[in-house]
Amino acid sequence: MNAPLIEMRGITKAFAGVKAVDGAQFELRAGEVHALMGENGAGKSTLMKLLSGIYAKDAGEILMDGRPIEVRSPREAQGLGIGIVHQELNLMNHLSAAQNIFIGREPRKWGGFFIDAPKLDAMAREIFQRMKLRIEPTDRVGELTVARQQLVEIAKALSFDSKVLILDEPTAALNNAEVADLFAIIRQLREQGVGIVYISHKMDELQQIADRITVMRDSRYVATVPMAATSMGQIISMMVGRDLNEAPAEPPDTSANPVVLEARGLTRGRALRDVSFTLRRGEILGFAGLMGAGRTETARAVFGADPVEAGEILVHGKTVKIRSPRDAVRLGIGYLSEDRKQFGLATGLDVQSNIGLAGMKRFLDFGGLFVNRRRLRIVAEGFVKQLAIKTPSVAQQVRLLSGGNQQKVVIAKWILRDCEVLFFDEPTRGIDVGAKSEIYRLLDALAAEGKAIVMISSELPEVLRMSHRILVMCEGRVTGELPGRGATQEQIMALATQRMAA
Repeated sequence: MNAPLIEMRGITKAFAGVKAVDGAQFELRAGEVHALMGENGAGKSTLMKLLSGIYAKDAGEILMDGRPIEVRSPREAQGLGIGIVHQELNLMNHLSAAQNIFIGREPRKWGGFFIDAPKLDAMAREIFQRMKLRIEPTDRVGELTVARQQLVEIAKALSFDSKVLILDEPTAALNNAEVADLFAIIRQLREQGVGIVYISHKMDELQQIADRITVMRDSRYVATVPMAATSMGQIISMMVGRDLNEAPAEPPDTSANPVVLEARGLTRGRALRDVSFTLRRGEILGFAGLMGAGRTETARAVFGADPVEAGEILVHGKTVKIRSPRDAVRLGIGYLSEDRKQFGLATGLDVQSNIGLAGMKRFLDFGGLFVNRRRLRIVAEGFVKQLAIKTPSVAQQVRLLSGGNQQKVVIAKWILRDCEVLFFDEPTRGIDVGAKSEIYRLLDALAAEGKAIVMISSELPEVLRMSHRILVMCEGRVTGELPGRGATQEQIMALATQRMAA
């Protein structure tokens, strides 16, 4: 049995008087993958931010190799061999992949006055080759997909030769092949004696990669158990403290409902090739496909975020011109992006301001000169209660909330705007099983109210559970349509890989 590499005892951290971590404990051994689980807001990410020097603990002690340590900054953590890959991307889009990985540590030449660009690229290329990534060191990060940006973040952490590597939802935007490559790297690191903390809500991943699991609930430590001897039902019960009934209700027949939105022949280069679909009132239309299939591109085209070369969009049977998101919102179309931090939230503002962003006009007084903060607060507090958003108050900065609670704030924003058509792009990305159930119930309720919903998801069980109809895409084309009930994962994958048809 290996001695603990890291021990955290009695760790406490409070924000604005609310304890995010309350007397928690955690242990990591060299050469193990230790999963850290809990619902959003349980305190797991905060605990790891304390270990990596992003926050300072209020109480408790941290030991490394049996010796007490103080981790006062991320730089100190890196010096101790503790690296972290955050759930939210933290890259500079205007720089190359290599520049992002080694920023502040670039190799120099000619007396240190100039960066040695060829050596910099060679160092990054060596890491990419070790990770089996098809990314060029010179690729501009802002032009990479979200999945590839996530992999650059992981490569950056690996570049520090860390003894401890913290991965916070590392596969949230990765496809199956990329996940397999990442797991191969994790197993290599485990064999080399690296201790890996793995935060994830994906149960199937944990069964593949985790040695032990520590569960947190309501900011407190619950238990540490061996993965091999613990069922998923036991883990979920420890996480949520209640039983979850995931059995979906039989969907209503929406085939006779009026068509609210129709797209005909949307085309944009190789990203979209003659994409057509209809969406009916009260329907949840699932968009399935592999990474890069064109699902997000379709949503962004309808929402006016990206221009199209050909095609038309009809709302209630009438052709409309959508040149910008503003046009889409005026027509009653809302879009929840897969990247909530960049496109869904104003992270520097508080919860109530974010909830009111899309419908701010209703809170303006005196000819639009002033925001009625009292009315905004009352409405925001109503949504916090309705969606069970965990926050000390609506005045809390949204950047301080957990990922799942940030997602609920984005959903509240569009519900307040009362859009008739809603595009949900990866609505449960990085969200725990308890919050997923809440969002599933919310989507069902919105559809029952008559909202027309497009749900883009990379999780096939989620698509099958939620969709009334399923549209499958591959390489920019629609390759088939399936009923929401009775369809199988195998049928979806067959259509999602129809490259000849595409």
